[in-house]
Order: sequence, then C-alpha cells, then structure tokens
Amino acid sequence: MERLDKILSNLGYGTRKQVKDIVKKGRVKLDGVIIKNSSEKIDTDKNKIEVDDQVISYKNNIYILMNKPAGVVSATYDNYDETVIDILDEEYRTFKPFPVGRLDKDTVGLIILTNDGELNHRLIAPKWHVDKTYYAEIDKALDKSDVEAFKSGIVIDDGYKCMPAELDIIQADKDGSMVNVTIQEGKFHQVKRMFKALGKNVVYLKRIKMGPIELDDSLSEGNYRELTDNEMETLKKELNMIDLL
Repeated sequence: MERLDKILSNLGYGTRKQVKDIVKKGRVKLDGVIIKNSSEKIDTDKNKIEVDDQVISYKNNIYILMNKPAGVVSATYDNYDETVIDILDEEYRTFKPFPVGRLDKDTVGLIILTNDGELNHRLIAPKWHVDKTYYAEIDKALDKSDVEAFKSGIVIDDGYKCMPAELDIIQADKDGSMVNVTIQEGKFHQVKRMFKALGKNVVYLKRIKMGPIELDDSLSEGNYRELTDNEMETLKKELNMIDLL
C-alpha cells in the first residue's frame, strides 16, 4: 500500500504539494471514480489509477541494465564527474536508483541500477557467490601458471588473499593477452590488482556478465534498458528470492 501523492510524485507529476493540487482539481480517478484525497492509500497491484483519463502504471522497484561508458563514475552523486545516475532520464531518476556495486571510472560494461536494497545486497555480498565476469586485455602474455594462480587465490598489494577466481585465456602472445576473468568479490580495483600482483597490467576492462545477466550487445556504451521479466525471474531464482517474484 502506497500513498497516492507519493505514487504520483515518484512518477514525475510534481512535488507532494503540486500533486495535492492535481488531485483537488478532480484530475485523478481511482478505479474509475474521481478522488479528492491525495493521502489515500493505494494497492498498486489491484487499484487502477488514472490521471487526466490516462491509466498510469506504477511499480515500487526499478531494475536497469546499463552499458557503462568510460569516464563515468559508479555513484549516485559526484562533485566533479558524471555519474551513472546522471545518464538516466528523469522518469527513472524519480525512483532514486543506485548502482549495484562499482565499476572503476575507466572500466566499461554491465552495471545494474536499482532501488531494491535486498537484491543489491545479494548481488554484491560474497556469501551469495554471484559470479562477475570481465573481459580484459593485458599488456603481457599469460599462461597456465597464471590460470593456476587465479584458481588458488591471489594475494594483492594490501595482503588480502582473494577468493579463488577463474581465468580463461582467449589469446596470448608476446604483444599481450585477451582473457575472461570471473570473480565473486568486488574489492576496489580488484581485477587490476590481481594482475598487478602477477607483474602484469590491465589495459582494457569490460564487465560482460553478473550472475545470469549478460551485457546486451545491442546497447552501445551509455545506453540502458529495464531488465526483462524473464531476466528478473532468472536473477531472483539464482539469488533465492523466489518469494519476492
């Protein structure tokens, strides 16, 4: 149950005061009947709301898949740089979404934005063992010894031993390597620091998968879309959130 003024405000119809004025003018109907009380509690799953005879669709949570571009920070606000929230249209910003985990400023690729705190927690908490897969380009050749090092758990510069990770070498020669890396943690600059511990440098990094959600190849950098119903069902099943579907 949500207050009518909160619903309309979240949908961009104005401040609570402006929404109250809209309602008083008889522009809002609830189940076909004009309503004049903006504080009325609404069952968003059962009640039909109309504004100026147009049926509106309301949801409590928003789930967005974005292909983050380089130069944009994974934050809700920043004094200097553009954020992933700044990229969104106003209709999505009204839901007050936040990025699930972080991608470095120069890292591109898949990032999920939501206002669902429980889903956010389960996606980033190591205990839920959610895989995050990255495509990376490295400045040196990699071999089986590097694969084994990732599998054993690499000790990074602050002495922390990372959880076992998967390194899949796509191509390697004297000019460098192309790889996929799968981790279940999200420490600051983790992938870069893992390679650094092996004496190699990441020159390009792109997240391509998070849990069962894959980066949509049709999304160019800076573009986004809502997760589909099928993607949401698959994701919540993996996160053991069946009761929240």
